[in-house]
Amino acid sequence: MENCLFCKIINKEIDSSIVYETDNVLVFKDINPKAPVHFLMVPKKHVKSIMEIEELGYDTIKEMMDMVVKIAKNYELSKDGFRIVTNTGIGAGQSVEHLHFHIMGKRKFGWPPG
Repeated sequence: MENCLFCKIINKEIDSSIVYETDNVLVFKDINPKAPVHFLMVPKKHVKSIMEIEELGYDTIKEMMDMVVKIAKNYELSKDGFRIVTNTGIGAGQSVEHLHFHIMGKRKFGWPPG
């Protein structure tokens, strides 16, 4: 997408602190972190939200979930717990219309979120 912030990051038109990158997935540090560890994971293929996730195909979806596990292990997030969040739609707080998952850890989270 031409005006998509995350597509510009994926295409290296905007600098970011990349944590992991594969042919299908990019993980980078959130510029406004809400936890000591706060990454954004995006598919390189532009899909607007989780409502279009089937467009990614099984292999990319599995790769993204495997990446969550890899990050949790490499950053020792599973010991005390971590959170994965995807906002869908403006009312839920989605500010960039490109599917993305927040991976956050190394702090205590409350419930309910919001």
